[in-house]
Amino acid sequence: MTSLGDLHLHSTISDGRLKPADLVDLAYKNGVRVMALTDHDIVDGLPAAFEAAEKYDDLTLIPGIEMSTDVPGNEVHILGHFIDWQSEDFRAKLAHLQDSRLGRARRMVERLAELGKPIEWERVQSFAEGAVGRPHIALALIEAGHVESVNEAFDQYLSRTGPAYVERERLEPEEVVATILGVGGLATLAHPRELHAAGSLDVLLERLRAAGLTGMETYYQDYDAGEVEMFRQICERNELLPLGGSDFHGMGGPKQREPGNIPLPIEPVNDLFRLAEERGAVERALLRHTYR
Repeated sequence: MTSLGDLHLHSTISDGRLKPADLVDLAYKNGVRVMALTDHDIVDGLPAAFEAAEKYDDLTLIPGIEMSTDVPGNEVHILGHFIDWQSEDFRAKLAHLQDSRLGRARRMVERLAELGKPIEWERVQSFAEGAVGRPHIALALIEAGHVESVNEAFDQYLSRTGPAYVERERLEPEEVVATILGVGGLATLAHPRELHAAGSLDVLLERLRAAGLTGMETYYQDYDAGEVEMFRQICERNELLPLGGSDFHGMGGPKQREPGNIPLPIEPVNDLFRLAEERGAVERALLRHTYR
């Protein structure tokens, strides 16, 4: 099933494998007409994405971001849509987070060497056009012959419980929501499955709703119909928009979905636009189109 909307996509500027312009082209080819570029803690891919989107009169590109944070025992990722990505203060904060990402990646490479799985730091950097992340380390591990896939790299070494994992500086969940709201954006909790399985979702939603959260991913990658309905009901109880995205990176693997290959209905996308318009976020985000 192809959705007109995909609100969670990554390019080479963070840990995706397609350049922003190529990602726009692929999404459009797949039938997507409302898309958000949501690279990790960086917005540097947006100029090229907006330029590519100019070719398509019926495509709306939402400027976005995905920011990382923690709760005990789990990671929390929060999407920002309709952000004022040109804010100097915002970009300075992102630059600081990027420095933290870089130092953390170098320490993970050092740990891999201690584990007998050496890779070259220069090769890790060569896979990244912007922010360096764990998927770039995974690609270097594959190239060095230590693992056969990105999934194997994460399962054996790079996951949160893996022996090469290194923590990095993060904001508190409420701080992330406040940061997104501070640049005119709307905040959506990403891929809540693991949080629900850990039993921490309800408490987290209570905290984040108080901070200004407006949505939660409900239509996501490999979520089956039962999970979609469960998260839709959670959204309804918490007065959140049931949004979604493919979280496309282009890395392959059994969970990977092409842009638009999610059952996201257009109604919550329209609701997101209406809410953004009420807050003046559409104009602030310098959108070229308003989707109807």
